[in-house]
Amino acid sequence: MKKAIKVISIILALSLVFAFAACKKGGGDETTAAPADTDTTAAPEAADLSNIKFGLICLHDENSTYDNNFIMAAKEAQAALGLSDDQVLIKTNVDESNACYEAACDLAELGCNIIMADSFGHETYMKQAAQEYPDVQFCHATGTSSKSAGIANFHNAFATIYEGRYLAGVVAGLKLNAMIEAGDITADKAVIGYVAAFPYAEVKSGYTSFFLGARSVCESATMKVVYTNSWFDIDLEKTAAENLINDGCVLISQHADSEGAPKACEAAGVPDVAYNIDTSSIAPNTALVSSRINWAPYYEMVINAVAAGETFATDWIGTIATGSVELLPLSANCTDDAAAKVEEVKAALADGSVKVFDCATFTVNGENLAEYTADVVDEGDFVPETNVILTDEATGITYFAESDEQFRSAPYFDILIDGITELG
Repeated sequence: MKKAIKVISIILALSLVFAFAACKKGGGDETTAAPADTDTTAAPEAADLSNIKFGLICLHDENSTYDNNFIMAAKEAQAALGLSDDQVLIKTNVDESNACYEAACDLAELGCNIIMADSFGHETYMKQAAQEYPDVQFCHATGTSSKSAGIANFHNAFATIYEGRYLAGVVAGLKLNAMIEAGDITADKAVIGYVAAFPYAEVKSGYTSFFLGARSVCESATMKVVYTNSWFDIDLEKTAAENLINDGCVLISQHADSEGAPKACEAAGVPDVAYNIDTSSIAPNTALVSSRINWAPYYEMVINAVAAGETFATDWIGTIATGSVELLPLSANCTDDAAAKVEEVKAALADGSVKVFDCATFTVNGENLAEYTADVVDEGDFVPETNVILTDEATGITYFAESDEQFRSAPYFDILIDGITELG
């Protein structure tokens, strides 16, 4: 009898426990259980941008297509994030000298917590300022030393613009084909002229990728390159383009920062591919297309990170996918098949079935590259130390891994390939 009573007592006690638990979980008026398929996670709050002040240092001003590209991106980011005019400060015509250090310090003293410089030669001075203002984030475009510098608040950034130039080259190659088919030129006269600033890796990477894009559709294409040894000189760039045209070049492109070359092409009736700017308005009869780096995604990422108190990449690489590499609208002077071909090649770049620097598509002194040692780690010694020829496991393509995340953002392709002649 006592045993039966004890069992009944245990059952009653357990019943009370389960009833209480059910009440806490779903019954009663104090709490109501959410349906199983309802997401109760609160949406993250947007970062407070009220304390952000962004400073930009430019080598030239709005008259330089390169610098203007940075300036317009800053205005685009400002509008997208709702920043006021006093939160975005821009200094123009800042030389690659101690003037950059002084400009950076001045912006820091004015309250900027992010400072960006746009030219390769600014890097030394940006690092110097970064060490003196550890609470300010210093960012530098086209630089090479952030990974080796060991300065926590100093960052490099660049984008895979070689993909944009490759696409522009495809457009140019299609135009050359159309000129051959129309009888305007013979295949052996499909000579491209290229107005280049300096014989730096960034420039060589750019004109080589453009050439490879052109030759991917026009196999007979060759290229002649002239250096102006200046980033921005309207007269020099115009004269260089004129000289290339007189030397038999039937299409001109550039890595230089003025409208000099496009205007020379318009005067001569020669098709032109520009950089950073749509030249349709100044060269309505000859402009084809232009590629550019869109810096707005990087600005926005950095601003949001700083506002949220988060870290961001020491060395950042923008891509087509991030919206950082763009091909500007095709002009009416392009071939009818250009738009579809660009989309086809862009998709192939995205899925990896096409590599811009596929070693099977070019030779150096008659040989395909099996390996190449480049100066990737910037220790100031200019000594090549890294093999940058890789093989993609998925496709089996052996390629020069330019601006690769395992190496660095800034270009290191400094090779003169067959089919391209440097004239000086």
